[in-house]
Amino acid sequence: MIRPCLWFDGRAEEAASFYVSLLPDSQIDKIHSGTLDWPGGMKGDVLMVEFTLAGRPHMALNGGPYFQFTPAISLAVDCADQAEVDRLWDALSAGGSTMECGWLTDRYGLAWQIIPVRLTEMMRDPDPERVDRVMRAMMTMVKLDVAALEAAYGGTGAR
Repeated sequence: MIRPCLWFDGRAEEAASFYVSLLPDSQIDKIHSGTLDWPGGMKGDVLMVEFTLAGRPHMALNGGPYFQFTPAISLAVDCADQAEVDRLWDALSAGGSTMECGWLTDRYGLAWQIIPVRLTEMMRDPDPERVDRVMRAMMTMVKLDVAALEAAYGGTGAR
């Protein structure tokens, strides 16, 4: 089994609780307290949180201020529709920042890609002109807009 270990500076339990509140099939599995002082905390503080996020195991570690997240690693979420894109975008970007092409950084510094499943389907189309139109439309967006992507795919969107 492979599971991501996300490094936090004292906010591992808070972040894990927030993440599991947003996605179905998610839960906190176990919270581990430190048995002695360590570089990121004191004996008795939360050291690690094991959690399931959308059915996949993850860990959140209170490792201290030594490392920060970068967008070089992100969590990509496949969204069923625009309503799910909007819900997750609003929740995850609150207190964070947004980037182009459906990327955002949450309040903890973790990068996410909020991707409508329909975009992935359109990008797999064998017609390179359709894919090019979708790519061009996506490159103008911050939060992805399914209707605008569909319009570009169909050749009726802005050029």
